[in-house]
Amino acid sequence: MLETLNQIDTWLFLLLNGLHSGFFDFVMYWISDRFVWIPLYAVLVYLLIRQYKWRTLAILLLVALAITTSDQITYYLKNYFERPRPCHAEALQRLVHTVRNSCGGPYGFMSGHAANVFALALLLIPFFKSRYRYFPLFLILWAAVVSYSRIYLGVHYPADILAGAILGALIGFGYSRIYFLIFRSGQQSAVPPPA
Repeated sequence: MLETLNQIDTWLFLLLNGLHSGFFDFVMYWISDRFVWIPLYAVLVYLLIRQYKWRTLAILLLVALAITTSDQITYYLKNYFERPRPCHAEALQRLVHTVRNSCGGPYGFMSGHAANVFALALLLIPFFKSRYRYFPLFLILWAAVVSYSRIYLGVHYPADILAGAILGALIGFGYSRIYFLIFRSGQQSAVPPPA
């Protein structure tokens, strides 16, 4: 069963990784770069400050905790499972398309990029969905494109991405719940009991 899943994963990887061109090599390389998204992060912080004022500090603390959590868990799991990245797999050496000979560390399960962007997206969605109707969809699409770029670049199998995305989504959702539990309980305790 595991061998069959691995074969499907490899086949799907080769299919998705094989859809490359010079233009998309350039685009996907930069989409995968965390620093390219600094303007987006700045806009998100601005929108949070505008809507949540001083509580933005609590939200940003939870963002830092969520990304640290997802990053550390994926780092641990990579070293636990020791699944080679496709660009390091000997059987795929001549089949994998990489960009700028970039491959990363030896192991790829699960994707830290996918976990981090989905943790950020799922954490922030509750803060924006009431005011910005399409923003949740934008955040999910953004996280999906960043995650796909890792397959395109030859550094992750689809299963690495899917597992990382699920982990990150659960972490992000969990940390957003913490915020609303803290601040809702604080608001309720501030309300005087009925006479």
